[in-house]
Amino acid sequence: MTLFVIAIILTAALLHAVWNAIVKTAADRTTTLGLVAFGHVIPAMAMVLLLPLPSAESFPYILISTVVHFGYYYMLGKAYEHGDLSVVYPIARGIVPALVSLWAMILVGEVLPLQAWGGIALIALGIQLSSWSALRSGVGRWALWFALGTGFCISIYSVVDGIGVRLSGNTLSYWAWGAFLHLFIAGFVGIKKRDTLAQLPAKVWMIGILGGLVSMTAYGLVLYAKNFAPLGAVSALRETSVIFAALIGFIFLHEGNWMRRLGAALLMAVGVALIGMSV
Repeated sequence: MTLFVIAIILTAALLHAVWNAIVKTAADRTTTLGLVAFGHVIPAMAMVLLLPLPSAESFPYILISTVVHFGYYYMLGKAYEHGDLSVVYPIARGIVPALVSLWAMILVGEVLPLQAWGGIALIALGIQLSSWSALRSGVGRWALWFALGTGFCISIYSVVDGIGVRLSGNTLSYWAWGAFLHLFIAGFVGIKKRDTLAQLPAKVWMIGILGGLVSMTAYGLVLYAKNFAPLGAVSALRETSVIFAALIGFIFLHEGNWMRRLGAALLMAVGVALIGMSV
């Protein structure tokens, strides 16, 4: 794994933490998630018109990913209704690297070296340490289950898209169609929240759509990286978004302890280095 690919994934991690913070701080998270989904659709409409179609073999993966993303948005919105960003985010993201590595080993035969597993373990430990005080104080039952459900959905679509993008023959086209089919998610929320949407200030619309553009960019970078690195390694590096989320939570939302977050960042940095040197 080259430094360029690692840099791409870490950039995606930062962007992912930013849009999650946008959702967490929203007054109506379901509506905001719908606007985030709509933020994917707007640029994707132009892209699907201009780009060639991805291969036929990849379309089932795009459809499966869309369905799983629907579940992801639902679980994430519910999780943030019941828990803080600094609690929900590390639980949801913390289980993902091991699950993705497991699914990738079963489905595509990607076996990571022991050193990479050591890096994954350090990143997982850093994820939990980053929000240890919040986790130690107790996690509500519903926040826990919805956070775990969110992580499970992430692990599924991560592997599905990892396989699909490699079959697509065109990463940009695969990315565009996956983003465009967020239309169904945005449409569902739009119907459910049609009265609320009509009364939203323009500023809220802009923030939600901006969150969608950030989210789409982050996932496009991850899809690109999946062409060049094992799915489990990409997933583990992507989960460094947790430390970015923890820093955002501390600086802007006044959540948590900066010394603990620094220790978590150092653990995760070592984990990143181990993975980068092993695959």
